[in-house]
Amino acid sequence: MYQGNAIRVTRLEEDIAHLCFDLQGAPVNKFDSATLKELEQAVALFGQERSIAGLICSSAKSSFIVGADIAEFSGLFKLPKAELRTWVEQSNRVFTALEELPFPTVSVIDGHALGGGLEFCLATDYRIASPRASLGFPEVGLGICPGFGGTVRAPRVMDVASAIQWIVSGKQVDAQQALASGAVDSICDTQLLLEAALEQISLCQEDKAAWQESRALKKGPVAIDASVLEALVSQGTALLAQSRDIHNPAPKLVLAALAKSVALPRDGALALEMALFADLAQSEVASNLIGLFTNDQWLRQKSRRIGKAGKAVGSAAVLGAGIMGGGIAYQSSLKNVPVLMKDIAQAGLDAGMQEASSLLNKQVAKGRLAESAAAAMLESIHPVLDYAGFDRVDIVIEAVVENPRVKKAVLSEVEPLLGPDAILCSNTSTISITDLATALQHPERFCGMHFFNPVPLMPLVEVIRGAQSSDAAIATTVAYAQALGKTPIVVNDCPGFLVNRILFPYFGAFSQLLRDGADYRKIDEVMEAFGWPMGPAYLLDVVGMDTAVHAQAVMAEGFPQRMHYDFKSAMDLLFEAGELGQKTGSGFYRYGPGPSGRIEKQIDAAIVARIEALQATQQEFDSEEIIARMMLALCLETVRCLEDGIVADPIEADMGLILGLGFPKFRGGPLRYIDSMGAQAFCELAQRYAHLGPLFTPTPRLLEMAAKGEKFYA
Repeated sequence: MYQGNAIRVTRLEEDIAHLCFDLQGAPVNKFDSATLKELEQAVALFGQERSIAGLICSSAKSSFIVGADIAEFSGLFKLPKAELRTWVEQSNRVFTALEELPFPTVSVIDGHALGGGLEFCLATDYRIASPRASLGFPEVGLGICPGFGGTVRAPRVMDVASAIQWIVSGKQVDAQQALASGAVDSICDTQLLLEAALEQISLCQEDKAAWQESRALKKGPVAIDASVLEALVSQGTALLAQSRDIHNPAPKLVLAALAKSVALPRDGALALEMALFADLAQSEVASNLIGLFTNDQWLRQKSRRIGKAGKAVGSAAVLGAGIMGGGIAYQSSLKNVPVLMKDIAQAGLDAGMQEASSLLNKQVAKGRLAESAAAAMLESIHPVLDYAGFDRVDIVIEAVVENPRVKKAVLSEVEPLLGPDAILCSNTSTISITDLATALQHPERFCGMHFFNPVPLMPLVEVIRGAQSSDAAIATTVAYAQALGKTPIVVNDCPGFLVNRILFPYFGAFSQLLRDGADYRKIDEVMEAFGWPMGPAYLLDVVGMDTAVHAQAVMAEGFPQRMHYDFKSAMDLLFEAGELGQKTGSGFYRYGPGPSGRIEKQIDAAIVARIEALQATQQEFDSEEIIARMMLALCLETVRCLEDGIVADPIEADMGLILGLGFPKFRGGPLRYIDSMGAQAFCELAQRYAHLGPLFTPTPRLLEMAAKGEKFYA
């Protein structure tokens, strides 16, 4: 009946039409402008075909529809608002026409039905899902809201409480949850979906009044008591208040729109949704979050391309069974890659196994792993005191103390015991990979693999290319990082690599603010309000003052003009006093059990007094100056990393800071932050603080960009 690039329609028995989504040349179905056009044509065809008695909608792929083509639609979002609103209205007319076809319609959902995919399903009369179906509205995570009628049809199809929770949280739910909420009408095995859909249409034909009555309910206001709705909105507001994602306005605005739209007829509610969608789509937060989404997709594709050239890792080994080594071993076992974990002492092995066991038990407690699976994973970690079996592993990660002499000794000891194709890596946060390679006979089979702590939670892995690292070594290490569920970024060798090289100018700006009399508690408060998960003082306590002082020395040696300081910092003061942060119970803050029994940071007047004694004077800095000084230092070092070729693309620089350091997602990354401000305004701001030294000096290339009005993201 119809054949397009993404949709085909065939006629089944008894004049039932079957619309099948099957986007050619793509692994998944998604709504792009071409697919929407084909859907419009197919729905128009149904309106003309008087013989059609019912419609079944399905997918030829392993998922139904994963959502909109964000990369394409983000371009539409830059249209003038009137044009954007027209586009949304035209798209909505297609879904409304589908909803008003003069015969019953059924969607069969196998796999993901997300965003626009779920909105399509809600526009049909019935939904039948397979047990592996997954449904959700992820739009708020991109700073926008459903735009194809999701906020309107969800509370009219399913229970209102679930509709609000789904839309405002952006979380995915499984088939059983969808059934319980009323989002789907039944669940059946994948191979029986089409048969079940045919049976549903047959039932509708037998009882025409029932399905027409159900459809009529979707066109009116939602039948809900005002007090019940008020309670649901209050609950939603309370949940949002607890969220850490307070800088994204979408959830709050969507909740407010839902509270109004449920009282309106369908068409009025659709108009409200379309207006909100147009407003949110053109916000700076949405632009940054959508940019983050597309950056993530780009980075994953690049990693896959690099990893394809590498050797698949069937087994691994870790040298050093501390918290880091135990975390790497745990992650490897969790992803079904058996691992040897070597240490020089049984106590170290016991600690490493305890770390891995504790992490696996947490997965069991959260219902993510069966006890038997966790036990099998723990058994795939083999603690050893010697090098037995190292000749059979594909990759070795050295994770001993951050000392170049010790690392070189360990690396040179293990290298001759490995197979001829095995890759050797160092999990170092600051030490030059090129320098460590001088201890090896085959530096081409060596590179850096920098995990971030805690390993199970932090998504980034820096894969560091030394001067002699081969493409094969890099590719295999990237492939292993991907197998561990991590996001690898390949960076070139320099002190601190990418993330730490940028982090320490940020700490440097913090130290200068303290030198000039600022209150570190105020700085933490301001930077957390700016969007960081923790302020710089709190972050230093988490990192550990000993680790920070060591890394600072490495950075000062590598970049003396910018990162050598001629004053004693509060970080130095605390280190010398043995107050290393969380690990010793005190640093900038004191750490002890709070009301809930969990360890919490606490302000200690004695610590505040000691740091004030280090300052020549105390003075009040406003939030604007604190943000300017902290962000200028960090962003300018990011620019230098890009210009120095430490990473190849602005996307890698921004994603490295977001994934490895917790840069505020809604701001898009340091380079996108400069773009948002404008290079000219950013450089003018930097020049206001030029008297503070080279850390605040724009590069000649950035000044050139400012003069030409250029951006990092064209």
